[in-house]
Amino acid sequence: MITARAAATFEPVGRSVATARGFVRDTLQGWGLADLIEDAVVLTSELVTNAVVHAGTAAEVRCLRDARGVRIEVIDRHPERHLPLAEVSRGQLDLNSEGGRGLMLCAALATRWGVDYTTTDKCVWFRLDEQDLPVGTRSAGPVLPDESLPVSDTRVRVAVVQIDRADTVTAWNSDATELFGYPEEQIVGKPLADLAAWPQTPGTGTGIAEALSLSRWEGSYGLRDSEGRTMPVYACHLRVRDAHGEPSTVCLIVRDQERAILQGPTRVPVHGDSLDRSAGDPLDGLIGSPPPDDLDGLLQRTVERARDMLDGDAAFLLLATDDETELEVRATTGLPSARQRFARVPVETGSGRYGSARMPAVHEDLATSPGAVPLLSGTGMHAVVSVPLKVEGRLTGSIGVASEMPGRYGNEEALRLQFAADRIALAVESARLTELERLRRGSLAFLVEASELLAGTLDRDQTLALMAQMIVPTLATWCAVYTLPEAGSEPVLSYVLHEDEERIDGIKSLLDQVDPPEPGAGQGVRQWTAPADAAHNTTLRTSLRSLALGKLPPKPPETSHSTATAVGGETVVLPLLARNRVIGLLALGKPTDERFRQDILELAEDLSRRAALALDNARLYSERTAISQSLQRSLLPPELPDIDGVEVEVVYRAAGEGNEVGGDFYDVFPIREGAYGFAIGDVCGTGPLAAAVTGLARNALRLLAREGLGGPAVLERLNAAILEQGPRSRFLTLLYGELWPQPEGGALLKMVCAGHPLPLRLTPDGQVAPAANPQPLLGVMDDLELYEQTTTLSPGDVLLCVTDGVTERREGTRMLGDDGLAVVLSSCTGMTAGAVAARVSRAVERFAADAPSDDMAILTLRIPE
Repeated sequence: MITARAAATFEPVGRSVATARGFVRDTLQGWGLADLIEDAVVLTSELVTNAVVHAGTAAEVRCLRDARGVRIEVIDRHPERHLPLAEVSRGQLDLNSEGGRGLMLCAALATRWGVDYTTTDKCVWFRLDEQDLPVGTRSAGPVLPDESLPVSDTRVRVAVVQIDRADTVTAWNSDATELFGYPEEQIVGKPLADLAAWPQTPGTGTGIAEALSLSRWEGSYGLRDSEGRTMPVYACHLRVRDAHGEPSTVCLIVRDQERAILQGPTRVPVHGDSLDRSAGDPLDGLIGSPPPDDLDGLLQRTVERARDMLDGDAAFLLLATDDETELEVRATTGLPSARQRFARVPVETGSGRYGSARMPAVHEDLATSPGAVPLLSGTGMHAVVSVPLKVEGRLTGSIGVASEMPGRYGNEEALRLQFAADRIALAVESARLTELERLRRGSLAFLVEASELLAGTLDRDQTLALMAQMIVPTLATWCAVYTLPEAGSEPVLSYVLHEDEERIDGIKSLLDQVDPPEPGAGQGVRQWTAPADAAHNTTLRTSLRSLALGKLPPKPPETSHSTATAVGGETVVLPLLARNRVIGLLALGKPTDERFRQDILELAEDLSRRAALALDNARLYSERTAISQSLQRSLLPPELPDIDGVEVEVVYRAAGEGNEVGGDFYDVFPIREGAYGFAIGDVCGTGPLAAAVTGLARNALRLLAREGLGGPAVLERLNAAILEQGPRSRFLTLLYGELWPQPEGGALLKMVCAGHPLPLRLTPDGQVAPAANPQPLLGVMDDLELYEQTTTLSPGDVLLCVTDGVTERREGTRMLGDDGLAVVLSSCTGMTAGAVAARVSRAVERFAADAPSDDMAILTLRIPE
């Protein structure tokens, strides 16, 4: 007896298929038949496709409900089109046939089905009956024999973890401690992201933070245990709120191989078929609705649904490279960890149908054909079915399902998987192209940021650190930078970084024990197995030594074990090539069982070229700086002489970063016994050109003064020497004097002040006055008439000599000037020469907020009381 009816007609256009699926879904949802929706949508989708696409007519869909379930009819106006009913009923449908797949699905999913013909139309119908469930049962599965039940440990452990709004762990039960080795007090308060091995690609992908914010999430990922190993887990996340309205996420986590404990059934079996593995063959059923918006999520959901669809123990999905010569493993489920992720296998592995990934393949037992599917070697899988993913005749990938039971799969399963693959191929290719675009944008943004950071420093050590920090953890789990001090030399380990700082020393110690990789300019990215081999051999030697002594192999030390795990995955080496020369090597590594994606290696190559140039620039800058500083130091006077009865102090600062010598200069030197020369001057300008003239002036002063010439003669000859420099000459101001300490105390001074700021004399009573008169500067006129002035410094007197970098210190329109300097000096009575120089220097710095822009020299002479 029919209790409800619904009908709709759909035009012969492609979008009608999706509309028909929605119509059936909404109708059955409204009738309370949620358990039948998935199968009904699968079959309706295929039958409407046959009508509007293949038959080319409008399709009418009728839904008829009765007490036992629902009958759905799909009617088209093309009764003459042949349907392979006999082949379907015998299960002999050709795998390569374009027709009959919808009827094969009807035979597999429906309680009953059939085809009715009239002169004007054809009606394909199917029935889905509700399963009789005990009162209170939401869903149920069939009774299975013991050998078909999911396998688990003797003691099943379910980790219960609660995450707060900030994504940090607030609760961690004892099963979580047993599973992962972390005590509760060590984990509570830390972000779950610190433990999660979540699939990441720069610029793309949904992260764990987004998954934790969803109202409900279920799926697979990895968690790192206390020994650093990544454990595959299956988790259910549920977002809840407490009595105060504070949200949190409750996570139930089990080992991936025990996923059946948490994994909800994809559908309720409707007619007691214990081998019913057909839930969701086409696009909606295989990837869910709505589909994930990122490629990794789409692929992971696809392999999980494919595995469940064929009741398999494992599944895998590979994507083809652009040239269709290789397939890259992009998603797996049910396989030991993620050890094969991003591994590559050739498309053509041999002759014959099963030697090419372009054709469907069924292996009843891999034990009889070892190596036929390298991805499954050593996994315990026996039966496997794989089919290609194709878009417009072009191979885009391959999907396969495996079982531990030999003979598990045949042509029927290959047909169903191929049908699902045909549905999913376009969605996968679209998501792959979207990911490539995101990756390109993310890569460009990453390289732009990296270039800016590398260009911001010329320090070699900082450049090495930046290189490593940009690589870890974005591109690799750990990295090491080797440098070549000179062409042809042995690479030197210069920097090591791991995402876990506690492992850096262990990795560095391990790399010190192995030979560095061979430098090669034209080798590009290449594999480097030495670190993993060394770690493995160290562990093996320890075990063998213990066995030879008749002892049980000891548990490896925590440090060595974690180091072996950290470097146990894929390691690659890239040359650091700058200015057609290899200046170093960059090693990138993954932990045990992990590999690099090809696009990540291409991004690393781009980064290595930029980093190499930055490192070479830092090297050139360091070399030139060292040369410059060496030359500059040669222009500075040696240590100040000790003069009996006279305190001498100097403060000197050159303007400009990295400059030790500028246009200002000073000198104090012995002339002969009992007589000393002193000078302070200022060459026009700053920097190296001015420093060259200061070197000429200082050396000439010493030479001429020791020839016995007086002050005026010394300066006149120096003036002639400067003018002889021609276009390179620069004028300068100079205060030159001769000092004679007196036996009874005090000192006699003879000075010539050639255009220089006047020296100031401070007496013990605080009086400040100039100690000389101004005279013409040097380097301008040929004929100079200079004269010498004599003064005496008494005990307690201070003579202060400065350059214009002191007196011309400015803050806006204000200037320190001679008067300001005199005020500062007047407050220095009773101070030592060093204290006076320091106070004047501080007064200059504090006069303005900006750093001084001119060279500055301060020379202080004091007669102790």
